[in-house]
Order: sequence, then C-alpha cells, then structure tokens
Amino acid sequence: MKERMLVIDDDPAVLRSCEAIFGDNGFVVETTNNPLEGLELSTQRHYGVILCDWKMPGFDGLDVIALLEERAPDSAVVMFSGYPSVDRATEAMKRGAMDFLAKPFTPDEITEVVDKAVRRKLKQEKKVFSRFETMWNKFPIPSLDDKGPKIIAETVAQSIGVAKANSPWISLFVLGTLAGAYIGFGGLFSASVTFDLSPALGLGLKKLIGGAAFSIGLMLVVIAGAELYTGNSLMVSSVMIGEVTWRRVLAKWSVVYVANLVGSVLLALLFYFSGLWKTGGGLLGETAVKVAHAKVNLGFMEAFVRAVGCNWMVCLAVWMALASRQVIGKIFAIFFPIMGFVAIGFEHCVANMYFIPVGIFLNQWAGVAPSGLDMASLNWTAFWIDNLLPVTLGNTIGGVVFVGLGYWGAYLRPTPQTAG
Repeated sequence: MKERMLVIDDDPAVLRSCEAIFGDNGFVVETTNNPLEGLELSTQRHYGVILCDWKMPGFDGLDVIALLEERAPDSAVVMFSGYPSVDRATEAMKRGAMDFLAKPFTPDEITEVVDKAVRRKLKQEKKVFSRFETMWNKFPIPSLDDKGPKIIAETVAQSIGVAKANSPWISLFVLGTLAGAYIGFGGLFSASVTFDLSPALGLGLKKLIGGAAFSIGLMLVVIAGAELYTGNSLMVSSVMIGEVTWRRVLAKWSVVYVANLVGSVLLALLFYFSGLWKTGGGLLGETAVKVAHAKVNLGFMEAFVRAVGCNWMVCLAVWMALASRQVIGKIFAIFFPIMGFVAIGFEHCVANMYFIPVGIFLNQWAGVAPSGLDMASLNWTAFWIDNLLPVTLGNTIGGVVFVGLGYWGAYLRPTPQTAG
C-alpha cells in the first residue's frame, strides 16, 4: 500500500511540482492551498509525510507546524519557504518539523530532504519507544525546555548548520552586516561605561564591567537574529555528518565574514561622525585609540592564542543559548562566557573589525593621539596583517576544533555499531 503525502501551500506551482515528483516516487499525494483544510485532513487520515509552507495568507506556517505536531504526531513534517532564515528554520524544528527546505528547490533536493525527514522521524520514534519501555526504571523525563549537550549537538549538526549552509547569499550578507554592527554596539557600550572608571577600582574589576557590557553584542546576534562568523564555526559538525560540503560551508563563511566587516566599519563610522568620541573632554576617543593601538601591537602568536581561547568561549555561549527556548535563559547563557572572555583579555576578530577601524578614523581624521604612543603603527596594514589575520585564524581553530569537532567527536562520531 502506497504511503500518503499531504502538501499545504498557497502556490499552485509548488503543489503541481510535489504531485509530479512524489507521485512518481510511490506516494499518494494530496494537496491543498488552504491551511485550515490541511489541518482538518491531517486529523482525518494518516499521512507519512506532510509538506507545509510557512508564509500563507492569514496563516503563520510555524503555528500550522505546531498544530500538526499535535494532530498528526506520527507524520514527518517538512517546512519549506521562499523567504528562508536560520531563525525560522530553527524555530520550525523546535515546533516539530523534521527538516526545512528553501524555495525554489530541485526534484533531487526535495526528494533528499523528504527522505532524511522520514528517516529522522523513524529514528525519533524508536527512541521514544525505547524510553517508554524503560520509563518505570528511570528518573522522570526532564523538561523539554532543558536540552542536554547531545540534543544540542544533533540540533546544530542536523538542522541549524544545514539551514545556514543552504540560506540565500543575500540573506546571509544582510544578517552578517547586522551581526558586525551588533558586536560593534557591544564594543561601544563596553568602552562607554569603562573609559573613565577610577583606577582605584582596579584593572580586574574594570575588565569585568567592560565584559558584562560587551555581552549585549552576542545577545543581539543570537536573540534578535544575525549571522556571526565566529559562531558559524559550529557548522563544521554538519560537514562531519555528511549533511553539507566543506565547499558550501567555506563559501558561506566568506560571505558572513565580509558582511561582518561591513557592519563593523559602518558602526565605527557612525561613532566617529556622531561626535560621541568627544565625551569626557575627548577621553572616550583617546581610550578608543589606545585600545586599537594595543591590538595592532600584539605579537602574532599572542594574538593567535588569545583568539583561540576567545572563540572557544564564544561558541560555548552560543551552544548553551541553544539549550533554552526562553529568552531569559539565552541571556544568562550568553552573559557569563562573553563577560569572561573580555575580562580575560582574549581577542575576537569581529570585535576588532570595530575597535581598530574606529581608532584609525579618530587618529587619522580627528588627530586623536594619546601621548606616549607611536601612532605610526596604527594603520590599515597593521590592522589586516598584524591583528585580523592571526585573530581570524585563532578564532576559527578555537570554534571549529574545541567546540564543533569536540562535540561531534563526543556525541555524533560514527561508532562501529552505527557505521555497520
């Protein structure tokens, strides 16, 4: 007996395509352009697979996905969209979707996604059955709001990393530009609250306060939604399980990296032209130049090693934020690791895309030159070669090796049993 498939989409072309593709692949395909009718059908009949668009007149596809999870829990649900975003894909997976696909798609692409969704659903059902069999001998199942490291590893590798790798270039560039500005906001906020702190407080407390303020940058990235190069190091786990290729990941990393630079420099220009650097009789501007000068005068190995530690902590902040569905939980998950890396003195390439250009602008355009410093070393060549190069390399290794590959090796690496 053929398996049934339900397709819910307001685009007739998509409905016809799915009928043609899956009708030839052993499915009995039923279609509707009315989400209400689709929900009603899902309660009347059993469908092995349900495909659902998220943008339909009068309906939010995420709400439809959530209702399908209640009404048709045995169906493998796949969401697709002509306006994809990483946040949307992640939220769809949280609400019960087995996979996410961006429009337009080829027959091979949608066939592969549906096949993966069905296999994931079957695997999920086996886990649930296994838990049911032994539930009386175990502790109560924890809240769905609390995700363990293994669940996070699976989510990052199977859904988030795949969604990022398959996102349109323009979406990644826009979100990457926003991320660069958001991290710049963190840097600006940090400098604004620490530039005139009394020396009597001590350097350690000053760095702690600065780190606490800087954490707003990653909060904006994770909660408001943006694409940050350093956080995208986690996409390596999707490569390792064979969901995406290195070529695609490297290409998307490049887009996000350039976009982060654009956003950071835009905020540096905004700060310069706002005149806010004159705060405290120009002391805020002098502090910005001192920070930039110190960063370009780090040794290559110093900058590299500090960058490794930095993105190890940044990726852990992102990782822990994924454990919570509540905004307050994400805030606390982000706050402490980011405060920590800033207080320690680690180096972040996207933050430096703001800190160093703003120092160069103030020095070269406004003549801000703190006494006792050789301003000849603060230039664009030093920015690219002496800081951004080693820091980018270190950030990449810190995130890829110690978090992405680390948790892949712990939870997702094939064992002899699974490989067989």
